[in-house]
Amino acid sequence: MRTPILRRRVARWGTAVLLAAVPATTAVPAEALPISPLPSTGQAALWFAGHSMTGGPVSTPQPIASVTKVMTAYQVLADHPLKPGDQGPTITVLASEVTAYRAARLGGESVIPVAAGERISEHTALEAMLLPSANDMARILARWDAGGISGFVSRMNATAALLGMRNTHYADPAGVNTATVSTATDQLRLDQMAMADPVLAGVVGEKSATVPVAGTVRNSNPLLGTDGFVGTKTGWTTAAGSCLMFAAREPDRHGGARMVYGVLLGQPGGPSSGAIFASATRMVNAARAGL
Repeated sequence: MRTPILRRRVARWGTAVLLAAVPATTAVPAEALPISPLPSTGQAALWFAGHSMTGGPVSTPQPIASVTKVMTAYQVLADHPLKPGDQGPTITVLASEVTAYRAARLGGESVIPVAAGERISEHTALEAMLLPSANDMARILARWDAGGISGFVSRMNATAALLGMRNTHYADPAGVNTATVSTATDQLRLDQMAMADPVLAGVVGEKSATVPVAGTVRNSNPLLGTDGFVGTKTGWTTAAGSCLMFAAREPDRHGGARMVYGVLLGQPGGPSSGAIFASATRMVNAARAGL
């Protein structure tokens, strides 16, 4: 088994340096604010400039839908690191995976067309998974990375444990399985770590990409390019409700930029509802106002 990225960083930098790289937070209770920017339903977590805010039952694991794919991408890049601009190794799509794609499409899943013998680079496969939220590409990446989906899921859970995600359990790489559960606070930590990887941050910040067979695919996150949003991942299932992991860049007075990170889980509205994106925008605006 390859060493997860967090363990490699411990070996390279030492525990003290690693912990310093994971921002410390100061809790800011929502009720202390005149008007809370957090929604009144589901779970929410927000981080900005060392301060955090949470809302809802953030100690209770719940399904997280396609937000799961952030950990899938993080794990793939831990096992097969890429540098910005690299395409990485080539993945060959198996005939059995084409059969699985067809079954998933008939089952109403979010998938992307694939063909037997199709050759796709690691980087392009990450785009195909993360932008249109393709469940079949998540499974293809898992098989390629670990030799099988169950082995890959074990790696995901080991990495979650290393990241201190105590209320998280992954049962699949796509988020379709309702046994894949987490909390807004756990996913907030992953958001920060994932966006620290320039390749992963670059992919989730793309509005569109071109992949074999499917052609042009578009990002399911309509916030990109507005109000400083640069990521991260949408999600929806009947069991999970609407979910969103997000990141926004906030310019500072010195010409630099600071990041705002947030997670929303279990929000009302289907995949075409704009309510969750409006909630994320309110949260980012609150961060800009200094919480």
